Amino acid sequence: MNRYILTRLWQSAITLILASLVVFIGVRQLPGDPALAMAGEEASPERLVEIRAQLGLDDSLATQYFSFVGNMLRGDFGQSTRTGTAVTDLVATTLPVTLWLSAYALVVAIVIGIVLGVIAERFRGKWPEWVANAFALIGLSVPNFWLGILAILYLAVILGVFPASGYVPMAEDPLGAIYHLTLPALILGTGLAAVIMRQTRASMIETMKTDYVRTARAKGLGRRRVLVNYGLRNSLIVVVTIVGLQLGGLISGAVVTERIFALPGFGKLTLDAVFTRDYPVIQAVVLIITVGYILINLAVDILYSVINPKIRVGGSN
Repeated sequence: MNRYILTRLWQSAITLILASLVVFIGVRQLPGDPALAMAGEEASPERLVEIRAQLGLDDSLATQYFSFVGNMLRGDFGQSTRTGTAVTDLVATTLPVTLWLSAYALVVAIVIGIVLGVIAERFRGKWPEWVANAFALIGLSVPNFWLGILAILYLAVILGVFPASGYVPMAEDPLGAIYHLTLPALILGTGLAAVIMRQTRASMIETMKTDYVRTARAKGLGRRRVLVNYGLRNSLIVVVTIVGLQLGGLISGAVVTERIFALPGFGKLTLDAVFTRDYPVIQAVVLIITVGYILINLAVDILYSVINPKIRVGGSN
């Protein structure tokens, strides 16, 4: 296990280096001049030259890259060319909003997806399965932004059950924060819940046909116990894989959800940085997301052996 983790960490480090190189080059291929965006359309040529010198844009790409990597290793992502604020401060302010929203949506998606998947397998051919399949179809077919608009219209404006927008910091008022994030989390987690439901149902149907399940039934175990202890537990391997693969889509979907519900999160910061050619912010955002992907994939691989002891990470018997 330790050897496997060290190998994965080494591979992750190489991936992070390649990602930083791709991000650095890709950001500089964006059309537009960050110095012009920072100084304004009416800035004098002398002012533009001064700003480019301050940002190091006149240096060679190699010099800029190594300077960027060195600052990144020290936790210094520079200053925003749009606001002049330290990028670390911007990230520290906006990232918790997106993390809380994504975590809440992930919990909602896992609970709804697994429950509906179990119900769909348990009541195959009956109306509960039809309801679960209808939910999955809606979740996979209807875009999040449309569901968000409908939710705001009916649940916030007409019924007044949830607030239409706004955010309360979790540290100041946990209950208020959960209340304000509930509707965005439900909308954001709908698509992932539909995927989890379909995969859980399919995996459980296959698991319930296996020999060890038939043996358990022959020993006199009740259907509910067999369903939970054998069917659901073995199906969780598929669920963990799906969650790991879909979590990136959950984070990217948070960009649209945050705009709809006016949440001051990572999505708003990213869009503002792209529109204004804010190189330091774009680089920091993409690298933080890349590190998140790497850690999630590593955690998913390790969870395999925890969920199913028959699986040994690294191929050992």
